[in-house]
Amino acid sequence: MADFEASPPRRWALFFLGWLFTGLGMIGVFLPLLPTTPFLLLALWCFARSSRRFHSWLLNHSRFGPLLRDWEQHRVIPLRAKLVAVTSMGVAMAWMVGWSTAPWPAVAGMGAVCAFGAWYVLSRPSSPPVAVSGGHQKT
Repeated sequence: MADFEASPPRRWALFFLGWLFTGLGMIGVFLPLLPTTPFLLLALWCFARSSRRFHSWLLNHSRFGPLLRDWEQHRVIPLRAKLVAVTSMGVAMAWMVGWSTAPWPAVAGMGAVCAFGAWYVLSRPSSPPVAVSGGHQKT
């Protein structure tokens, strides 16, 4: 989990980035154009390598903890989050195509990034595996 054998400057840089991403994620709760979850996932990754205390704090947060724990343990993206992500990408692409004056290479580039992002989000499981009798997991 944690890479606490890293040099102190690297750990401090990751610690700073963890707080930066946490702050951006919290701002994203109130600003609909700023995504919350990706920033909190980045913060979780940074804290896993720099601070056991704040990594644990994020994992046990009353609002964000369950989502972050599901991601860290099972790489799960809940169905609601998938719908929001893919819908947001679709709306952004529709705006770019219909009303933006951006050059076509920029629109094509954004389309490629959105297509990859949608594929990635949709390819992750929507719920953790369910344990069945005998201790095995059913996916």
